[in-house]
Amino acid sequence: MGYCSTGLVYMKIQEDNKGSVLLVTVFAIALFSVLVVGMLQLNTEEIQLVRNQAGAAEALAIAEAGLNDAFARIRKNRDWAEDYYNKSFAGGKYVVSVTGTLPNRTIVSKGTSSKNFVAKLEAKVTVSSKHPYKIRIDSLRINE
Repeated sequence: MGYCSTGLVYMKIQEDNKGSVLLVTVFAIALFSVLVVGMLQLNTEEIQLVRNQAGAAEALAIAEAGLNDAFARIRKNRDWAEDYYNKSFAGGKYVVSVTGTLPNRTIVSKGTSSKNFVAKLEAKVTVSSKHPYKIRIDSLRINE
């Protein structure tokens, strides 16, 4: 202890605390860095999940376009049963195949997005015998 000019007592601060303050500071910076890297990793994974979801939705929309294209052809001509390949739609392509005998048909449409995501639709349908030909979807399978 010592005395100052006003007569108050003061204590000398020991200089040994400087090393521990540095250690705590380095630890805090390291902890903060780990938190930041963890958050960046989570954000990167979330962005990839959103991209995958969007690609899958795009492929499904393209496959639906192929199915609708087949329905339009059948509505015009009940006997239509041609397969077609790599028809372009919205930057992607679809392939459609038609099997079965009238009035029952199975239509399979496979859509591929511009980023190579793939979706498949299979519709079992019944086609009416009167023009305009109505199509009843008996079952619809998605990505099986």
